[in-house]
Amino acid sequence: MNSQLRRAVSTALVGALGIAALAACGEQSKDSSDGGSGKSRTVTLVSHDSFVASPAVLKEFTEQTGYKVKVLKSGDAGAALNKEILTKGSPQGDVFFGVDNTLLSRALQNDLFTPYEAKGLDQVADEVQLDKDKHRVTPVDTGDICVNYDKKYFADKKLAPPQTFDDLAEPAYKNLLVVENAATSSPGLGFLLGTVAEYGDEGWQDYWKKLDANGVKVVDGWEQAYNEEFSGSAGGKKAKADRPLVVSYASSPPAEVLYADPQPAEAPTGVATGTCFRQIEFAGLLHGAKNEAGGKALLDFLITKKFQEDMPLNMFVNPVVKDAKLPELFTEHGAVVDKPETVAPETITKNREQWVQSWSSLVLK
Repeated sequence: MNSQLRRAVSTALVGALGIAALAACGEQSKDSSDGGSGKSRTVTLVSHDSFVASPAVLKEFTEQTGYKVKVLKSGDAGAALNKEILTKGSPQGDVFFGVDNTLLSRALQNDLFTPYEAKGLDQVADEVQLDKDKHRVTPVDTGDICVNYDKKYFADKKLAPPQTFDDLAEPAYKNLLVVENAATSSPGLGFLLGTVAEYGDEGWQDYWKKLDANGVKVVDGWEQAYNEEFSGSAGGKKAKADRPLVVSYASSPPAEVLYADPQPAEAPTGVATGTCFRQIEFAGLLHGAKNEAGGKALLDFLITKKFQEDMPLNMFVNPVVKDAKLPELFTEHGAVVDKPETVAPETITKNREQWVQSWSSLVLK
């Protein structure tokens, strides 16, 4: 994700990909008709701000289907979803991308999507098909929300970086961690859910009391946490940030390598793999879509190998298609999370609001 998806990118990545996305958007939105037949030849994808695809890949979709893609970005995952709920039945576009497993229940409860079984879904792992019976959403990618650490800081201090949730509450890491607000941020919510999964309904609040006593800092969103507060990021170095621990993604280190100039042989950041929560992002055909045929074609395309193999170095997420290959840079510098925390969607549905409220009363003072 969500995704929403607050992707693990450096300041340079945001700038470079933002320019590419805007260029692609402009190119794709010039033509919205097919020459007078009355059928739109533009399909509009509504997404969170972190959606990026290579222009060449979107061009291939156009060549295959005749539809041009217009990308409409609507803020972070939560904000984008709220806009679609407010315009339910008269959506801003045809397909919505970026609702993740932390917010999926809200989308489904609000009946935002028209069921559609995308072609190629048989090549997608069963464990990410959380709406398999009804096919209201199609899984597109996964990512792991984890604490990242500044390697140089810990090397200079001759201190081992934390690896688990328990470690973060130890006195050695006092005043070092910055996290995102669980009420306003997808990774913030994911990290909260990770602690719920780790400590259970009886123990997670006590854990957050320990983090609070250990000087955890809370900011509104990922960009502020990673690019302004985290000392290991390209943005943090420029801002003279003083927090060497941040909630981000297991795929943040490859982004730091890819967009550094010159590229380092080793990522400057690492991942505490015992602090991770698995995020799954979905796309769905919006109920009331003006171009339903184009929307279905786009959903099919999102789970083709072509699109799936384009995602890792654009959005820094993992493909869901079984035989999609990962780029060497992504595998070399990204962290492999063997046992991420998960919470069943129905459990999130039942408890999310209560958990967030309780978390807010504990941490936001």
